[in-house]
Amino acid sequence: MCGIFTILDIKGDPVRLRKRALTHVKRLRHRGPDWSGIYSDEHGIICHERLAIVDINHGAQPLVDSGTGRVLAVNGEIYNHRQLRAELLKNPHEFKTESDCEPLLYLYDEYGPDFLSKLNGIFAFVIYDPRDGDYFIARDHIGINPLYWGRDSEGNLYVSSEMKAIFDICPKIEVFPPGHYYKGSEGRLVKWYNPGWAQPGFIPEKPADLILLRDSLIAAVKRQLMCDVPYGLLISGGVDSSIVAAIAARNAERRVETDGADQAWWPRIHSFSVGLPDAPDTKFARMVAEHIGSQHHEINFTIQEAIDALPDVIYHLETFDVTTIRAGTPMYLMTRKIKAMGIKMILSGEGSDEIFGGYLYFHKAPNRVEFHEELVRKLSMLHLYDCLRANKVTAAWGVEARVPFLDPEFLEVAMNIDPAHKMIHKDEGRMEKYILRKAFDGWIPNEILWRQKEQFSDGVGYSWIDSLKAYAEKEVSDLAMANAAYRFPVKTPPTKEAYLYRSIFEEHFKNPSAADLVPDGPSIACSTPTAIRWDAAWANLADPSGRAVRGVHDEGLK
Repeated sequence: MCGIFTILDIKGDPVRLRKRALTHVKRLRHRGPDWSGIYSDEHGIICHERLAIVDINHGAQPLVDSGTGRVLAVNGEIYNHRQLRAELLKNPHEFKTESDCEPLLYLYDEYGPDFLSKLNGIFAFVIYDPRDGDYFIARDHIGINPLYWGRDSEGNLYVSSEMKAIFDICPKIEVFPPGHYYKGSEGRLVKWYNPGWAQPGFIPEKPADLILLRDSLIAAVKRQLMCDVPYGLLISGGVDSSIVAAIAARNAERRVETDGADQAWWPRIHSFSVGLPDAPDTKFARMVAEHIGSQHHEINFTIQEAIDALPDVIYHLETFDVTTIRAGTPMYLMTRKIKAMGIKMILSGEGSDEIFGGYLYFHKAPNRVEFHEELVRKLSMLHLYDCLRANKVTAAWGVEARVPFLDPEFLEVAMNIDPAHKMIHKDEGRMEKYILRKAFDGWIPNEILWRQKEQFSDGVGYSWIDSLKAYAEKEVSDLAMANAAYRFPVKTPPTKEAYLYRSIFEEHFKNPSAADLVPDGPSIACSTPTAIRWDAAWANLADPSGRAVRGVHDEGLK
């Protein structure tokens, strides 16, 4: 996963700002350790740190359109780039690479901002036009790839893949919103991603076509196998990552870039799981790996290793959200081992719970309308939680995470299913994510296919969360906790564990606006107004562990 850093709308000294850019972009080099590039003139500076995944030899950025002179820096992957190349018919274009990103330059030239709706991929990018200093910034539909922006005291505009590169330059930092673009000459944010299923008041009514659902996810996974480097599969032991792994394994022998005409460059597929020695997920992940025939690697960590990593994890995640840190720490440790094996891309299962209502509190959803509205709300927040975690803890080690469930074409199918088909009726044998499980009956062992959800931070070992709480209890005094509202008057941490993470975050990011970018409260759904409306007993839950959802989490299904 690459890193971009730009200074646009320059009002200060371009020479001085170029030196600043070269210094600050180094804070993103973990995202792109393979090459560094820069373009600069008196109006704009475009920096890029590259993680080479497609067209290793010729895809270095920034890329320049030899016809218009426009400059492009991208953090992302465009999975339908070959199809898009074929659609460029209005003007002649001199392609310089086989990169999946280069078509963006020419699509913008031919279609303007409307080309964004043609893209199937994950991206955050800047296009700069040196002829007039204008620029175009855009982010993918869900916010799978991160992007931040802000202005310094002179009015120069900074755009960065991560907050850490600009938090000490810009007095106010903001998240560039998912599914939006910004054109400098227009001076306004425009929402380009407007799916019908997300519109207020719309409730889907299509029946659950399990064949279409299955085929759509298969197509999404196949698209995302586009890769010129060794890749791997994350298998947590849950149904989502297991289905993705099973699809990938069935399509791993032939190269998707040539529609299966050529043998894959990396014929042996590797899978990975992480956990403490007693982790509930480990045996299930092993079962899936044996079923699909992958070369499996079980990565164990110790409590002390994980606690020691917390400052680094929080630095890379750029959040103090409790669930994100709990789940991100084991993933951070695992990714380091993955990178050590030469793997540069991994497929993961994020997004399924937000599409199908997989979280345990969805058991209490009262009707199809509220069920769907909560799915839409959860998807709109993913860029602050699971997408942020999956992207940043893997990018910390120069590895790219891909999430097929959030493919825009698959979303169109899955999110237009009548939510009545997604609702949970245990008395009728319909557990959470029933239609997804049914669609892939026979693809993975039944023990996993019909296993109840474990949150990742629980599944790596129940003692992980218990140990974090115990560690925070020792590190944060009762007096400090009693005075938490004075030290942290905004977004006051409700527990000692939350206080610990907030303290570490403040050590890294002293700009007050940095804390504004972290969402309020824990990411447990049971602390949201929606879930409290469904079950008032959840109103005072401060622990975001899935095990805290009493009366729903089945202690017998480990």
